[in-house]
Amino acid sequence: MEQHTLKVIAHIQSDFKTKFGVPRQSGLVPELTGRVVFEPEYRNADALRGIEGFDRLWLIWQFSESVLDEWRPTVRPPRLGGNARMGVFATRSPFRPNPLGLSCVALDAVEWNASDGPALRIRGADLMDGTPIYDVKPYVPYADAFPDARGGFAAAPPETVTVECPPELLARVDESRRDALLGVLAHDPRPRYQDDPAREYGMAFGGYEVRFRAADGVLTVTDITKS
Repeated sequence: MEQHTLKVIAHIQSDFKTKFGVPRQSGLVPELTGRVVFEPEYRNADALRGIEGFDRLWLIWQFSESVLDEWRPTVRPPRLGGNARMGVFATRSPFRPNPLGLSCVALDAVEWNASDGPALRIRGADLMDGTPIYDVKPYVPYADAFPDARGGFAAAPPETVTVECPPELLARVDESRRDALLGVLAHDPRPRYQDDPAREYGMAFGGYEVRFRAADGVLTVTDITKS
């Protein structure tokens, strides 16, 4: 079998230390911030020349927590409740022959003079902290946007829930992260197949442990502590 080696050019810094809570698609929570930090070999300002002219970027990355020895032709998409099988190439499942992810993110700024720079400050990423990145490409609206294209079983945007977070708990979170946290919770981080209203879930986010329960379309935060 023909094989090629990909070079890791960067890693992402994000608020998610584990997979739980990571948005299921990029752009769902635009308030989420992150940084693309290049490996020393690629920390070259010339490689980013002209990138500020683009509002959005494509990131090609590795599902580093989902690498398998063998692949299967069908998967169970969470979007369908985990009960229906679809062809792996008809989904964005991480369990693929090559565990590659593709995300469209907003470019906030280029940190030319950062100690680990030049680095990219981005918004709306759906990547766990430390995820390896293989490539960065500009998003070109005239070629990359097809709003009238059919979306198969994922045509409709995901439903959100109402988030109830007591003000005294939300106040424990840095103000710069509050909107991002509420946005993540509104997309209900629970696995689609779990619907136990008595169960309390824990999510690591931006240096905090967030505890919550969910029932009948309402997610209630029960505790927030420094992790």
